[in-house]
Amino acid sequence: MNQNEIARPTVMEVNIQNFKYNIEQIRKNIKKETTIMPIMKANAYGTYLNTRLEVVNEFEIIGVATVDEGVQLRNIGFKKDIFVLNQPYINEIDQIIENNLIIGLSATEFLDEIKRQNKKIRVHLEIETGMGRTGITIDEIPRILEKIQETNNIKVEGIYTHLSSADIDEDYTKKQLNIFEAAIEIIKRRIDTIQYIHASASNGIINFPKFQYNLIRPGMILYGYESSKGIGEKIEIKPVAKLKSKIIFIKTVTKGTTISYVRSFTTKRTSKIATIPIGYADGMRRCLSNNGVILIRGKKVPIIGKICMDSFMADVTDLEEVEVGDDVWIWDNDKITLEEIANKCDTINYEIISTIGARVPRIFLQ
Repeated sequence: MNQNEIARPTVMEVNIQNFKYNIEQIRKNIKKETTIMPIMKANAYGTYLNTRLEVVNEFEIIGVATVDEGVQLRNIGFKKDIFVLNQPYINEIDQIIENNLIIGLSATEFLDEIKRQNKKIRVHLEIETGMGRTGITIDEIPRILEKIQETNNIKVEGIYTHLSSADIDEDYTKKQLNIFEAAIEIIKRRIDTIQYIHASASNGIINFPKFQYNLIRPGMILYGYESSKGIGEKIEIKPVAKLKSKIIFIKTVTKGTTISYVRSFTTKRTSKIATIPIGYADGMRRCLSNNGVILIRGKKVPIIGKICMDSFMADVTDLEEVEVGDDVWIWDNDKITLEEIANKCDTINYEIISTIGARVPRIFLQ
């Protein structure tokens, strides 16, 4: 999309070349025969790269979180494999079949419904190894396999698990992987249609290269951000997204003027106050009220007052030159990073980038 076609001054710039660069860096860290399944859930972590057919067509299989996300990929013309990571709902079976989606399977009720409807479906068996979320325990595997083999409409194409602590706990991760290895052995003795085995998301890919199997699920590192502290020292990646807006209003106020809702900020001098049109409805976190900074003309200035639904204010008094229309960087990946914002909000970079709202236009830079 051309920036000249965007009416709203608040946009996310998404660099496709940086995305491709990150893919190549990941390839350098895996075996040649290992398949990359990019995780493009939550609108590709808020970047909306999942809407670009020329981007998604680079892959043989794409991972999403929900059936609806898989259908969205089909609607833009993606014809190759789509894998739904999370256990879907029973009432989504028709959509799964119609759109030729592969699903993660762990719920016996879902399995029973597939059998009852006698509809052909492709699945990866999700093994519970210590995530404490969904998945088949190792003790349940024989019973699940027996149910699957009672019918000919379920094709098991994969086995996978989720590593809960590949960033912080080596011993626990190895314990999970030992359980997973045992599960693989049990399943492969009875199922001969396994195409993919996968356990590693971003942290697992980098920290446990021995257990990449033949498919990996990169998420945050694909988009150029650290999946955990220190990952950026082990793989060179480039951030793909920048969030920017513009000043739409400037006023000069006297000392003692209160700013925004609940009057949480009071000026201590005659001040120039700028209004920026992005608010918490766009994903601008309210925890940055009187706490965060933005970048204008290469300098950091403080956010003041409570962030509103559609806008916020900043103190630009110390900028020698400033005017309506000046660019405002919420994060530029240099002087203000996604991680810095996440730390101020006591959260993780994943949450900040993936919750930038749909009404913020995405501009794709080639």
